[in-house]
Amino acid sequence: MADNSKSYETNYVEEAGKPQEKGAKAFLHDFQSRYAKVDPASYLRRPDETSRHYWGRRLGSLKPVELLLAEYANTELRQYLTWWQLVFIGIGAIIGTGIFVLSGQAAAQNAGPAVTVSFIVAGFAAAFASLSYSELASMIPVSGSAYTYAYATMGEFIAWILGWDLILEYMVGSATVGVGWSGYFKKFFGLFNINFADSWTEPTVLWEENPARIYYEEGHAFNVPGFVVIMIATIILCIGIRQSAWVNSIIVVFKLFVVLLFIFAMCGFVDRQNYDPYVPPNTSGDWHFFGAPGIFAAATTVFFSYIGFDAVTTAAMESKNPKRDLPIGIIGSLVTTTVLYIAFCTVMTGAANYTELNTPTPVITAIEAVEMRTGKDWLWLKIIVILGALAGLSSVILINTLGQTRVFYAMAKDGLLPSPFTKVHPKFKTPYVATITVGTITAILSAVLPVDLLGNMTSVGTLLAFFIVHCGVIVLRFTRPDVERWFKIPGGKFLFVVFPIIGMVICVLLIAVAEVTTIWRLFVWMGIGWIVYFSYGIRHSKLHRDPIGRFAEVHANADTSKEEVYPVQDYDYQDSRG
Repeated sequence: MADNSKSYETNYVEEAGKPQEKGAKAFLHDFQSRYAKVDPASYLRRPDETSRHYWGRRLGSLKPVELLLAEYANTELRQYLTWWQLVFIGIGAIIGTGIFVLSGQAAAQNAGPAVTVSFIVAGFAAAFASLSYSELASMIPVSGSAYTYAYATMGEFIAWILGWDLILEYMVGSATVGVGWSGYFKKFFGLFNINFADSWTEPTVLWEENPARIYYEEGHAFNVPGFVVIMIATIILCIGIRQSAWVNSIIVVFKLFVVLLFIFAMCGFVDRQNYDPYVPPNTSGDWHFFGAPGIFAAATTVFFSYIGFDAVTTAAMESKNPKRDLPIGIIGSLVTTTVLYIAFCTVMTGAANYTELNTPTPVITAIEAVEMRTGKDWLWLKIIVILGALAGLSSVILINTLGQTRVFYAMAKDGLLPSPFTKVHPKFKTPYVATITVGTITAILSAVLPVDLLGNMTSVGTLLAFFIVHCGVIVLRFTRPDVERWFKIPGGKFLFVVFPIIGMVICVLLIAVAEVTTIWRLFVWMGIGWIVYFSYGIRHSKLHRDPIGRFAEVHANADTSKEEVYPVQDYDYQDSRG
């Protein structure tokens, strides 16, 4: 090892030990030294350490930023994606079920025509999250998204909670889209009087929120279209990231055309009476339904629409220049889609009364309402819109499955999930075991569960992930100011905290207005995750089973060309515990 190479830990400890540094300043140096620690021996159990203290310390173990950067330099995955492909990945994941399915349900059940305001509120919350994601992605360009950021800022246990949450988010998100895809599939053939039986095109069970109950619908066996489309996406992802990116890009161009076509074709046929009342009064006695609170309840539902930019960060390991391109992909996709959402919902709720939009295909319902009012035949538009919806929902499934498999891959690389999930195909350079596993499970969920049950679970999980990311960006600003950031939240050294704090408050408020049953479902999932972590994850974590080997593994064969961009620190692997 290089003798003239000092670790950050040494620098911080030396500075913290200076006599003139006392009080808050000395505390900050001590705090920074913990985050700058890159000595693998520090993860081992000390001879004088009690078992209780050791296991407690393991829960809060941090994964150093230097180790994360070294993982990027030594990845087996193919680094192919450019900034515009990352923008298209974000758009591909954002424009889907939110605009083609959930927008109508949120209008009919919660907000009325004011669902447009709900999208603005949700977009406002997502905008704050995009700033925090962009800063963290520009300094930690590693797969795993919020899971990785939590590991570097809040320790292993919080990282596990967030990783487990992301698994639910992406898995349930893809399943939701699969159910919506099946609805448009049936509608397309219905235009030509070809009607498929519900027995193989509808989910097996149905869900009612109030009172909460899940029940079997007579005649519903298995949602075959939803199952098949997810399995096709799984196969494409196994073949390669380059092929997946091009398929997604082609689909995104087409669905952007379709969304703009609907907006401009229908805007001249908006009936202003459909906007009266713009905010329907609450008459049910449950504040979730209509009135001003209904707008925020709908915002929680449609927040599902904005999780796509999180998927951009999961592709970090396959990006050519992630420090620069990830923030562009995150912010670019969010701005583009938010504008389209607002325009789309304004036209849709003006074309049809909001009470009619509680259907699996609300966009087609809006066109049919215009047909009845004007007497004109809009079959050509319905065909194009349905094809655009099918293509758009397909790209969401593709990107959500991509995101989920990369989180699986990152957690398995850390030893928190079984090692087979780290296997990379020798030819295609994709984590094929993780992809096949999560794709199959997601396809089964899509075939069995209804869209409203799945969508709400995804929204709450996303909000929890955003909350942790906001916390993480604040922590790393003060603990690792030395790490290069291509993108920084505006506001300088201290005022920047305004943005993540506001984002955290919005996340808490949106979670608070979610259905109680939705929050309980999240708690049940987290309970299962705790069992998995304490029975498997904590015992197989590579940072504890073999920390010295883990550091050496990612450091030994790092690509020197990447080290010029992401310099890997020289570690001292001597066990200096004394």
